[in-house]
Amino acid sequence: MTTTPETRTNTATTAGEEHPHGLWEEPGAARRLQLLRAAKSVAIVGMSDKPARASYFVATYLTSDSSYQLYYVNPRITEVLGEPGYASLQDLPEAPDIVVAFRKPADLPTLAEEAAAVGAQTLWVQLGIHSAEAMQRATDLGINAVQDRCIKIEHGRFHGNLHLGGFDTGVISAKRQQLDG
Repeated sequence: MTTTPETRTNTATTAGEEHPHGLWEEPGAARRLQLLRAAKSVAIVGMSDKPARASYFVATYLTSDSSYQLYYVNPRITEVLGEPGYASLQDLPEAPDIVVAFRKPADLPTLAEEAAAVGAQTLWVQLGIHSAEAMQRATDLGINAVQDRCIKIEHGRFHGNLHLGGFDTGVISAKRQQLDG
């Protein structure tokens, strides 16, 4: 099938109607840094009270190395790391700036809708988890979307402390660690 300028215009109009905020694109490093620096609160959805789980490791890092107000969301936990657990995003005392997802891909489109409904600014899907549908759904709802990136690694990378979180950067530096804010 050959496309004419009229066909391309009709296709673009249809895509624009379906995706009011455009098609999702992976945010670059500068944009991820902006999202992390602008955030004041983070909700970790799928938080575990088991120290061997990635969500627990991420939470302990963010507790000690960031200034974020952290919220732990999992209907099966009542307390973790000395803080209360919440059954859902709707139960949080405030809208989190970032919703970090430790959930299976099939759950993510619904989580994008829940994040938008509570007023979150960003859906951040952890390393190794992919859902093009969720990323596009978040974008369509007007919130930022990051996938397949560990918030702990990204925070550490941008704030000069990857080595503190279990990663040897191999860099020797006298540069001071940058704190949030």
